This record gives sequence, C-alpha cells and structure tokens, in this order.
Amino acid sequence: MEEEEGKTKVKNKALEEDLAIFLEDVSTIYEGERRPAIKGVSISIRRKELVYIVGPNASGKTTLLETINGLLPLYKGRVFVLGLNVRTYGNEVRREIGYVPQDFMFDPGEPYKALDVVLMGRYGKIGILRRPKEEDLRKAMETLRLMGIDDQANKPVGKLSGGQQQKVMIARALAKEPKILLMDEPFSNLDPDSRERIPELIGRLHEERGLTTVIVTHDVHRISRLCRRVIVMGGGRIVADEGPENALTLLDTSRPHILGGVWHHDVA
Repeated sequence: MEEEEGKTKVKNKALEEDLAIFLEDVSTIYEGERRPAIKGVSISIRRKELVYIVGPNASGKTTLLETINGLLPLYKGRVFVLGLNVRTYGNEVRREIGYVPQDFMFDPGEPYKALDVVLMGRYGKIGILRRPKEEDLRKAMETLRLMGIDDQANKPVGKLSGGQQQKVMIARALAKEPKILLMDEPFSNLDPDSRERIPELIGRLHEERGLTTVIVTHDVHRISRLCRRVIVMGGGRIVADEGPENALTLLDTSRPHILGGVWHHDVA
C-alpha cells in the first residue's frame, strides 16, 4: 500500500494547489552514518512563501535542503514537492528547483567561463546536446547583470573571487526560471555591500516571480525584511517555526541551552 502511494501524485487537492513543500515525519541519514542527520521533521511551506532556516552548525539545515531537493534517500517519512512524491519523481522535482549549494568553490584551473556556468541552469529548457538559443543567452546575461557581474561573463569562473563565484551560482539558479529557490548560505562569501543588496534583491525577485524561496543562513541579522517566517533548527530537529521577531528573541535567549551546536561568530 505504501509502495503504491509512493508511485502516485498527491491525491489531496488542497496539497497540490496550496503547498509547494510538504515533509511528514522525515528522517534522513547519510551513507555510512548510524544516526539520522534530521529526525522526525514535519514542515508545510505554501507556494510563494519566503522562509529562512537558521540554526547552529550541524543542526541539519543543509540536510533539510538536500532532502527537499531529493538528493538524499529517506530513512523515514514522506516528502512532496509541488504535489510530487520526491522519492519517485526526484528528477521532475529538480527541474523546477533552483538550488544554490553551500560548497561550490571552483578549482582555479576550471575552464568554464562564468557565462557557461550560468547557462548550465538553462539545460533543462535547452535540452541535451542542443546549443543555447538567443533567449537562453539573454536570460543568462540578465541574471549576471542582476548580480552585478555581467562584466565577468567571459572570464574563467575559477579565476573569480569567492564572492563573485557565489554570485555566479545564484545567477545560475535564477536563470533556470524555477518555481522554487533553495539557497544554502548564499550570502556568506559576499562583500559587505552585496550582503546588504543581494538578500533584498532575492526578496524582490521572490515577489515579482511568485517564487517559493527557502534560504538557509547563519546570520540571523540579515534576514530579508520581506520574510514572514523563520524555522529554527537544533540537533537535527525543528526547535521553532515563528515570525522573524519571535524567532530572533528565541535565538537570543535560548542559545546554546535549547539549540546546542556551535554558532558562527557573526551571530551576536
């Protein structure tokens, strides 16, 4: 029965229409490990929501994004994205997700140009073994311009600074024209000016394009003013699911007693 359910789309019409992301009692374990990295996690994220996920190091934030993206096998529970069971429809789900991973640094000898990397986000629309069209090039350059690095388009990506590389990865995710943005510490390597500008830009694009956006960050003091929901993680579990003000109060008063783990030094 459970096997059959995993092979079908969500039957609940409200779930299909209203929820972009749905996790029910999910535990995920990495290969070779004995303990789940996230445990008993249940989340519902509506379409067009902007959600930040915060918590100390090793609290399960990255694992949660990888689980939503269908990159890790489930130990327990169910994950649906855009009405599809991720266990069965992982490839279809990922076509609709723009993903910015935390670990992305390119080797200095990487031959691809920045524009080439951004165009990789268009492959789902271009098709296998097909050349990019004018529209694809235009979209790629548009996202590089939004990031303020269109002048770096023809430079080898491995020669760019860490902050510029991070902007390339954000541009790649946006060029995909996704329905969902999953971003893991997307602002960590940016210069101070960009750390102020880019989060607000993402918030604006989130609203203009009707995206569902989930952002993992350690820096709780740079949460976009457009955000209305913050999920706090600790020890692989959800500790709180609140509005930004309540979440920040919890973080300021409860670390490390409730949350555990080690916080990045940027967080006061």
